[in-house]
Amino acid sequence: MKKLNPSIRHHLLIGIFISVWLFIFAFFIRPFDDGTINFKMWLLISFGFSLIAFLCYGILAIIQKSIYQKVLKWNIGFEIVSLIFFQLLFLISTYLYYKSPVLNGGYDFIKFSRIIILKSALISTPIIVLARIYSVKLIPTKDENIIIRGENKLDILKIRKQDLVCVSNSQNYVEIFFLEENKLKTKLIRSTLKKVQNDFDFLVQVHRSHLINPTHFKAWKNQDTLSLTQIELPVSKNYKEHLLSL
Repeated sequence: MKKLNPSIRHHLLIGIFISVWLFIFAFFIRPFDDGTINFKMWLLISFGFSLIAFLCYGILAIIQKSIYQKVLKWNIGFEIVSLIFFQLLFLISTYLYYKSPVLNGGYDFIKFSRIIILKSALISTPIIVLARIYSVKLIPTKDENIIIRGENKLDILKIRKQDLVCVSNSQNYVEIFFLEENKLKTKLIRSTLKKVQNDFDFLVQVHRSHLINPTHFKAWKNQDTLSLTQIELPVSKNYKEHLLSL
């Protein structure tokens, strides 16, 4: 999957779907039933495993959104790592629950992984993949657009929030640097840096003449210069400490 729906709300819905499926799978199919587990124990196993699956997927949703907002892209590698992370987190969490006083399970970690979790992972992974593809194709995330307005009626720029790289002061104008088809573009708008900063509080001031969108921060070139997406800007001492604390 080369795209990601970063919406935590949509992924929590996937988490609910996974947890309901896992409850049904564990309670009715009972994949590791040895004839010694009673009804109450199966209920505790099924409910506990399904709740853990929901919580693990919720953690994944938060982490992947944070990563996506920083790199502004998604690819097969990220997707594979996400699935592995979920299964490992689910394995560790369910094993701790299995060995807790609630269940007091007898399998060691290796046997638990092979007999219980491996079966679950082989069946759940394709379901998770299909659900994540569904979240992109059938529940597309809406682009978060922003509108930058100047003093004149014709001074207007509508772009996606994630495409705004930085804003620089240019005498009686501000120069907007933004991405369009992965190319850096600029537009002059008659306004002030202070007004732009007040209108868009996610921007961070790094110099008296420059505001940056922190999601485009790449690296420090040296002590007084930082690298953004396709551009470098100076950093003044007055704003450096605040920038380092972000």
